[in-house]
Amino acid sequence: MSHISEVIGWKFNHQQGMSTVNGIITEFPGGIPSQSDQDTWTAEYEAHLAATQYQRDRVYPDIGDQLDMQYHDLVDGTTTWKDAIAKVKSDNPKP
Repeated sequence: MSHISEVIGWKFNHQQGMSTVNGIITEFPGGIPSQSDQDTWTAEYEAHLAATQYQRDRVYPDIGDQLDMQYHDLVDGTTTWKDAIAKVKSDNPKP
């Protein structure tokens, strides 16, 4: 389960005037939201995290290594860089 501070930070773009203590909202513009609203926002946040997990899982080679691969591909006529990028994408497909 996500911490409510992460949820409201995501939902409201970290606007000023919001704070939490020990997982409880202590300040919020316009008053503390209902538990129902907090539960809805938490569900939305967790669905967002699940839907975008592939983005966090896609770890590409360092840019310097990619440039080196591209150079050697041009010189040697190989496809090392293209193959490396394709593998990252195939191992972590979009949903």
